[in-house]
Amino acid sequence: MTESRTGPETLSREILLIVGAMLLYFGVRNLTAGSAAAARANGDRVAELESKLGFAYEHGLQDRVVGNASLVDAANWVYVWGHWPVILTVAAVLFLTRRSDYLLLRNAMFVSGALGFLFFALLPVAPPRLMDLGLVDTVSERSGAYRTLQPPGLTNQFAALPSLHAGWNLLVGIALLWAFRNPIARAFALVSPVAMALAVVVTANHYVIDVWAGW
Repeated sequence: MTESRTGPETLSREILLIVGAMLLYFGVRNLTAGSAAAARANGDRVAELESKLGFAYEHGLQDRVVGNASLVDAANWVYVWGHWPVILTVAAVLFLTRRSDYLLLRNAMFVSGALGFLFFALLPVAPPRLMDLGLVDTVSERSGAYRTLQPPGLTNQFAALPSLHAGWNLLVGIALLWAFRNPIARAFALVSPVAMALAVVVTANHYVIDVWAGW
C-alpha cells in the first residue's frame, strides 16, 4: 500500500531528528579526537584478535585488488557512493511510498547508530589505513571524492569498530527485501551489503572483525 501523504510538520520532524543525530556524531568525534594513541593500541588488539581467530583476511583481500586499477576504482566507488547516497535514496523512496517501512528503517539505524557511537566513544579503534600494517589507503591515495565529500577534519578517524558502513548497508538491504517484490530491487538488496563488506576491507578502512560487529 502506498503511503504518500507528507505534511510539512512530518518532514520538519524528520529533518530535526537527522540533525540531532549528526550533532551527536560530532560530539562523539570531539570526545575521541585526542585518543590517537589509545585508538592505535586498540587497533593492534583487534588485529591480534583476528590473527588468533584465524580470519585476518585484510592483506589477502587487498592483494587481489590493489594491483588492478579497475578493481581499486570499483572498491573505492562502492565505498564512497554505495553508502550515504544509497541510504538517503532508499530512505526517501520509503518515506514517500511506504511510511511504516521507512520508520522501521529509521529507528533501526538510530538504535544501531547509538550503539555504534557508544563503541566509538568508549573504544576508539584506528582503521587499518592508519596503522603500520602495510595496507594501502586506496580511497585517499587513488580517489579524491570521499576525502573531499567528508574531510578528515569532519569525520571520526577512530570509528573503525563497528563498521556502520557494513551495518547500515545491511539494514538498507533488509528494508528493501521487506518492502519490495521487484526483482531488481531485491537483487540490489542482496548484492549491496556484500559489496560494501568487501569494499570497506579492501580499501583498508575496516578490519574484517569490524564488518561482523557492524552486521
